Order: sequence, then structure tokens, then C-alpha cells
Amino acid sequence: MTLDRARQLLKVQADFGGFYNANSAKLILSEVQREHGQLAVDRLIMELNLDAIFGFEPGTRFEGGLALGKQI
Repeated sequence: MTLDRARQLLKVQADFGGFYNANSAKLILSEVQREHGQLAVDRLIMELNLDAIFGFEPGTRFEGGLALGKQI
């Protein structure tokens, strides 16, 4: 998945908000994590304000649709 496509998909999820959309956003961020790394995930979280919408913090690892906490 390209970062532009991930950005588009995450924007849709963020616009709706809510629990189920947070799960979808986790899946998208998991894919970004796998393909592009933590820096790309952190950038998307900050750029799309996902910290305020879903409570995702920069540094949080996403794997398999799960938010696993911050990397040390």
C-alpha cells in the first residue's frame, strides 16, 4: 500500500470516528508499519490528528491490527 493510499483510507476512518473505525485505522496502520516503518506511522498519526480522534500516540507500534504500545 502506498502512503498516499493509506492517507486516503485513514482520512475516511478519521472523518467517521468511533470504535469500529479505530479498528479499521489500526489495520491500515499495521500495513503501513510493515511496509514503510515506524516513522511513516508516526507521521500519519500526527498529520491526520489520529491522536485526538482515536487516541493513537506517535511511537505506538501496530501489528496485525493491534496497537502494541510504544517502542523503546
